Amino acid sequence: MKLRLFSRGFRFTTGNGKFYKKMDFSDPPAKASLCCEESVEGAPPTYAMYEALKDSCQNNATYFHPDDSENGQRLYQGFMTLIDHIDTVWPLVDHVRKVAPSYDFDAKSPGNGYRSFVSVVDSCVLHGLKLSRQVCTGRDALLFRKGYFVKEVESCGQLLASLGTCLHHLQTLLSWAAPGELFPIEPHSPEELFSQADTINQYCFYGRCLGFQFLPSMRGILKGISICMAGFSEAYYSHGNLISSVWTGGQYLIDPEMRARRIVNISQSASVEFCKAFWFLAESEIMKRVPSLMSSTVAVNKIITLPPEPIVMTTNEGKEMTILPPTVHIGLQGLNVRLISVNKRIGMAGEGSSTLPPAEGIIFHCHGGGFVAQSSKSHETYLREWASKLNIPILSVDYSLAPQAPFPRALEEVFFAYCWMINNFKEIGTTGKRIVFAGDSAGANLIAGCTLKILEAGLRPPEGLFMAYAPLLVSFIPSPARLLCLMDPLLPFGFMMRCLKAYASPNARGKVEKRSSKENSTSNATTPVEGNGFLKVSPSQEGASEGPSSFEEVSPSDLAELQAHKSGSERRQSSDTTISAASLTSEHTAAGITPTEDKSQHISEAATGLMGAMSSRLAFITGSNNIRPSQEELAVRSNLDALIARSPSDEFIFSVPRDPLLSPYWADDELLKRFPPVRILTVHLDPCLDDCVMFAKKLKGLGNEVGLDVLEGLPHGFLNFSLMAKEAHEGSNLCVERIKQLLDLENHANTPDNTEL
Repeated sequence: MKLRLFSRGFRFTTGNGKFYKKMDFSDPPAKASLCCEESVEGAPPTYAMYEALKDSCQNNATYFHPDDSENGQRLYQGFMTLIDHIDTVWPLVDHVRKVAPSYDFDAKSPGNGYRSFVSVVDSCVLHGLKLSRQVCTGRDALLFRKGYFVKEVESCGQLLASLGTCLHHLQTLLSWAAPGELFPIEPHSPEELFSQADTINQYCFYGRCLGFQFLPSMRGILKGISICMAGFSEAYYSHGNLISSVWTGGQYLIDPEMRARRIVNISQSASVEFCKAFWFLAESEIMKRVPSLMSSTVAVNKIITLPPEPIVMTTNEGKEMTILPPTVHIGLQGLNVRLISVNKRIGMAGEGSSTLPPAEGIIFHCHGGGFVAQSSKSHETYLREWASKLNIPILSVDYSLAPQAPFPRALEEVFFAYCWMINNFKEIGTTGKRIVFAGDSAGANLIAGCTLKILEAGLRPPEGLFMAYAPLLVSFIPSPARLLCLMDPLLPFGFMMRCLKAYASPNARGKVEKRSSKENSTSNATTPVEGNGFLKVSPSQEGASEGPSSFEEVSPSDLAELQAHKSGSERRQSSDTTISAASLTSEHTAAGITPTEDKSQHISEAATGLMGAMSSRLAFITGSNNIRPSQEELAVRSNLDALIARSPSDEFIFSVPRDPLLSPYWADDELLKRFPPVRILTVHLDPCLDDCVMFAKKLKGLGNEVGLDVLEGLPHGFLNFSLMAKEAHEGSNLCVERIKQLLDLENHANTPDNTEL
């Protein structure tokens, strides 16, 4: 093989003179949608990249072999180790590469967990090739830093070795599932999967190679978030302050190994309360200013509090039905919804006179946050853009959060908010002619579950559903995409499992809960059945699939904590019974600003208040919330950096009910046939990718109208970064296009148009 070099790229030729596709060093990671295509003579084009890496490593190993210095010998060993790992990984990834296309939703929408892992391995090889060529180019220079490249090469070798272990797990998953199925047919547990091969070294994914699999525009963002997470944990667990957090954050910037150790140990040992506290930084005063500074200006941005009163609905058959307010877990509470509109419209409550007629449509939105954190406010960055480009109102629900309010509280609140909206179109500035549900992550799960409840109750369904990176099977049934969370900077494995426990398995907190017959009749919830058989059930957690507790079983401290962390700080007392001027809080009025005010003033105010806001937030979460830490939490605080990485299977000791309202994938086929048109958008590197693919396949098999888009190189939750990265903003724009299709499907073909990209 002859290697021909060009300015910043390379291409390969074989003995017959045929060229492989040129590959540019500045290109984003290997595209999962293309990584399984074949080139000349049936060989994938990436094969040449693997061979080029071996040749380059051999060249460097030969060069450093006579070097008797410690770093010289470590470089020699590092390059030889890379060669060995390539020889091990290539046949494994080649097998997965060949079978991956058979698991796609369709030929026009390539994407599944197997493709994703092939893309990740290819990205690692491309990273190694660039690194090896850097060494080859600069090794004769006087200022060549052997010590720096020793760490880089060894880190790359560890990364490739860990991916090799993941590929062994993928071989096991292939043997467990039927052709075309991403979930095992037989009841195989995650523990059984992880016992098939060596323990995966997660440290290499969060150190020097952090974010290697994502687009270049996202890597800096993800690295910054990881440094913030590590630094924030210092303040959280040691009651530090902002200055000490900034200092330790600087250490994590210059010492990637220390950062990796800290992040993995946080992921494996920190409680769900840490996850909530970190994610709630997006609710801090300084972050609340970001949308008004950088996003589209809107005329209406207000909180409406829905009183906990019965709602009388009319079914599709013309019968009256009374929907009672949710009472499970935390009793009667007012429910906040946020109304966002680029224009004031006739009839909008609290907006005075307007000549603009009501909009024809409405977006009913649920935010993400792992069921435990965030709110409509933290998702306002893209909601403002959507409201501006769609020119219709958006109503976003600030549902209660786990672990204080686990399943089904949030779902019942979303259903209650939908019923209120149906009866109050005028107040939110719409005729309600077309309703589209939209949600991302946990919010996408909730709107799918809410649709099932609506269909069961015989009420008017929405005209369409838009779901972004949706978890539609809420249990850790082994699948290739779910292994991606072992290397995800935004959704680490431990974080995901704790959120799942907090929302879906409330008895993991030690409470035995029961649902009253009255609550069953008002919530329209499907009675959970026994555990799904894929997760290990602890004897102390039998009965976890039973319903939620009564209000009296929640302690005062739980309620205080709920109010402190409840999304939507403007929640009213349960004594409120009507929608009045007092229950409408305008963001502009509350802040004393107007939509047309000079943004430079906001920037100055935000900069002035940064230190105070962050210091107050740290003080609140670390010392003033009056929550007594458990013995386990105290042990974590004192020994976080000394923990030893353990098998991921240690996280699986809990049970999840097989309830279709919790996991819409389990819904009855007859009910799913009645689903409105669905558009699903996800990303190749999302641990929930297989959920989206399999749910889309299920709907398509039932004859439903469904479209699937899978984007390259973006992380789970990319919509929250739509103002920071070009590709994330383009992904947000695609969301708008898919929602437009659902708002006006009369002008589109009966089959989804997902081939325009």
